[in-house]
Amino acid sequence: MMLAVLEYSVELVKDPFQILAGKRYEFLIDLDLDLEEGDELYTEKGVYVKAVYKVDGEQGSVVSYSLRERVTDRSLDFDLEEEEEVALAAFCKEHYAEAEE
Repeated sequence: MMLAVLEYSVELVKDPFQILAGKRYEFLIDLDLDLEEGDELYTEKGVYVKAVYKVDGEQGSVVSYSLRERVTDRSLDFDLEEEEEVALAAFCKEHYAEAEE
């Protein structure tokens, strides 16, 4: 499964004391999961990814992420597969600048 995004939001995380190098962006990404494909992440309540993306100079990376149930906001005990983590990082890289607009 690749990441099928229904909708997302991104915000710059404020760091008033400049403790951390670079900038942090928080993403909330609603995923479109298909019960027909037998996706193990599927739940009727929906799933979203809460991710923190760090940008320091030209370098960007996902610092942390969690999978959460949309309706209850409870954390799901799953990790993304390696190619999904790569897709998540690429998605964040493509969209983080929108928080600056």
